[in-house]
This record gives sequence, C-alpha cells and structure tokens, in this order.
Amino acid sequence: MTDRCPTSFDQSLISGHLDGELTQAAGQRVRLHLEECSHCRVLFDELQTMREAAMSTRFVEPSDDQWDERPHGASSRLSRSLGWLLTAVWLVVVAGFGLWHLWQSPEGLFEKLLVFGGLTAFGLLFLSVLIDRISSARTDRYRGVKK
Repeated sequence: MTDRCPTSFDQSLISGHLDGELTQAAGQRVRLHLEECSHCRVLFDELQTMREAAMSTRFVEPSDDQWDERPHGASSRLSRSLGWLLTAVWLVVVAGFGLWHLWQSPEGLFEKLLVFGGLTAFGLLFLSVLIDRISSARTDRYRGVKK
C-alpha cells in the first residue's frame, strides 16, 4: 500500500512490530492503533503475508559440479590452455615492441620516465605479491577447497 495513514501514524512501526523489534510500549501502541485504523490493519495484513511468504521460501543450493567452471573435456582444456598461452605471448610481444619503439624514439626524457617508471612500479608490486603467494602456498590450509 502506498497511501499514508489518515491519522499520521508512523507506519514504519508496523514492520518493527511484525519483526518483534519494538519495545513493549511501542508494540502496545501499534496494537491499539491497528484495532482502530482499518487502513493500517490492511497494511499489517499485507506485510504479514509477504513476511510469511519470504520466510517459507526455500532455496535449492546447486551441487558442487555446477560451481566448477573449469573445462570438462580434454579438447576444451587444451584449447583454453593454448588460448591463454598465445594471449600471453602476444601481449609480451606487443608490449615489448611498443616499449622498444618508445626507447628508440626521439621523444623527451619525461615521457620515457613516465612509462618505464610506471611499469617498474607495477612490476615491483606484482613481484612482491608473487613472492608472498609462493611462500604462503606451501602452508595454505584452503588450497584444496573448490567452492
């Protein structure tokens, strides 16, 4: 219901009453108001129906094999592995080619410092994360967890 209570009653208290979150005095005030106000009583009934429907809804949890996103067949695994390998090689070649041309270009020192300084910073951050991951991989208790 979108209409407001004709007596300007705070309708948010009705929801709190349904959830059992009100103090005894506020709950009593809501009960007394519901006895007198048919508008709020209709709202209360609608909220109660929705709450019961929500509380009785059961969700089916998918089985473990539905969570697994790895390729299932040998050809699928092979094509995915080759795809990632070719993508990585392509990225290294393109980035290397671009960096080589930047290094050989007559552009100013500032542009070169910006590019190579940023790449060095990202490289060092990546290296630190890689070192931490490798050192913690040996003692990782959750290594076998798939979900």
